[in-house]
Amino acid sequence: MAFAKGKYALGVSDRSGFVYRLRDMKREWNGLLVGPDEYETKHPQLTRRTRARDTLALRNPRPDRKEPVDFLVGVAQLPGEQVLAIVGLGRLGQIEVQS
Repeated sequence: MAFAKGKYALGVSDRSGFVYRLRDMKREWNGLLVGPDEYETKHPQLTRRTRARDTLALRNPRPDRKEPVDFLVGVAQLPGEQVLAIVGLGRLGQIEVQS
């Protein structure tokens, strides 16, 4: 297909319908072909700003370890007495409660 090109080619403005020389017409950001006196640049508020991303994920995550919590609770009754000795083993060591 052959298109008109040359210094005498004319074009019609998409905005106003006026006739301009084709080589003087400009294409806007929205695709309209307009004359040089009708040309408008894109308003800065129409462009999207890139926002800094929130860091939500870790690169090499490790799951939490489930540490076994072992408690050994023993109730010892001394022979002939009503005294109870409670012995508990935990993470911090040995706990002895005597009453």
